[in-house]
Amino acid sequence: MGMYHEGNRELQDRFGSTQLADRLVERLWRNRFKDDDKAFIESVSFFFLATATVSGHPDCSFKGGPSGFVRVPAPDLLVFPDYDGNGMFKSLGNIKANPEVGLLFITMGEKPQRLRVNGRASLHLDDPTISDLPGAQAIVRVVPEHIFPNCPRYIPDLQSGQPSQYVPCEGAAPKEPAWKGFDAFRDVVPPRHR
Repeated sequence: MGMYHEGNRELQDRFGSTQLADRLVERLWRNRFKDDDKAFIESVSFFFLATATVSGHPDCSFKGGPSGFVRVPAPDLLVFPDYDGNGMFKSLGNIKANPEVGLLFITMGEKPQRLRVNGRASLHLDDPTISDLPGAQAIVRVVPEHIFPNCPRYIPDLQSGQPSQYVPCEGAAPKEPAWKGFDAFRDVVPPRHR
């Protein structure tokens, strides 16, 4: 599948979630953007970008802009502008040295949602689309390798200031998300989670 390595598998075996992990890949994983992915990505005004140095040391940054600043012009391409920052060029420098990236798109509120995009990025300093994006100093293009939604159950509602209803708390049984009871997953959810 290419989604899991030995470390993932070891923990999946330990916690009895190997079948569930495989089913999630079977049902949700993709390497091309669907129309729903495009709509969600292009609606957000921020995302988190994970990059790594050539030796693999991680770095994570916040990227923000107007809704639609991240675009999905094709099913196999995501594009976003880089705006003026603190001048350290941690993310862009990492992309030049190591193209492997992870992007987390998230909405927090009444209907939380998360989408993860892992892929290979390239930096374009003289891209002709820079002039179409006010304030852009570079364009980053990402070819997706792994696209998958994440369970949004622990995302807080920032507008109300309330934590997620799924956050564990003392003296109460954990609340399970509805998706674990869906026909597509019910038969592979580990017993302690049914």
